[in-house]
Amino acid sequence: MGGAGALEPCAENKLVVIPDDWPGYKLDLFVLPQHYCEDLKCVYIPHGVIMDRTERLAKNIMNDLGDNHITVLCVLKGGYKFCADLVENIKNLSRNSEKCISMRVEFVRLRSYRNDQSTNEMQNLGGEDLSKLAGRNVLIVEDIISTGRTMKSLLSQIEKYNPKMIKVASLLVKRTPLSDGYKPDYAGFEIPNLFVVGYALDYNEHFRDLNHICIINEIGKEKYKV
Repeated sequence: MGGAGALEPCAENKLVVIPDDWPGYKLDLFVLPQHYCEDLKCVYIPHGVIMDRTERLAKNIMNDLGDNHITVLCVLKGGYKFCADLVENIKNLSRNSEKCISMRVEFVRLRSYRNDQSTNEMQNLGGEDLSKLAGRNVLIVEDIISTGRTMKSLLSQIEKYNPKMIKVASLLVKRTPLSDGYKPDYAGFEIPNLFVVGYALDYNEHFRDLNHICIINEIGKEKYKV
């Protein structure tokens, strides 16, 4: 993504910063589900870029956590694609490295949005028993961190069971004035305060079947509003 407004790597925080003026790509440059074409503004992060960045995150995790057994806690539903691709990359790296990470995957289903607005509270929809994480090395895998309150709430619940270690990997971190300053240990992209969909990120359960991360337009918000 070269040229004006190109994505800039941020070495200090180990993430890619997308500036506020990044316009994204025109929709007709990519293959999209036909039923969503009128509901999107642009392709914001193409699928291939997501895959490359996920591979880099997997390498960072391997370097930091190699030679450990890790319990990966996937935050559903939005985190399932990122989690699957991240775990697969870690497995591939582990096969060809002197370090080895053995993993088991658990799931927790949370909800903190209604339409495009944060509800400022975390709802654990699955009733998962987090006590199974006691004494374990835990890697939480999330799709996006916005205000940080949902993740802090989840961390506080897990910490009650005294895990050996907790790390957090999030594909996206949103720049928003509502943020409480929380930053994950591993992050793919820092994005402006925009509502994004695709790659399992949804708007009221729609758009999870997009491969790319896109910006929803007002037509889409109105069409799928609840």
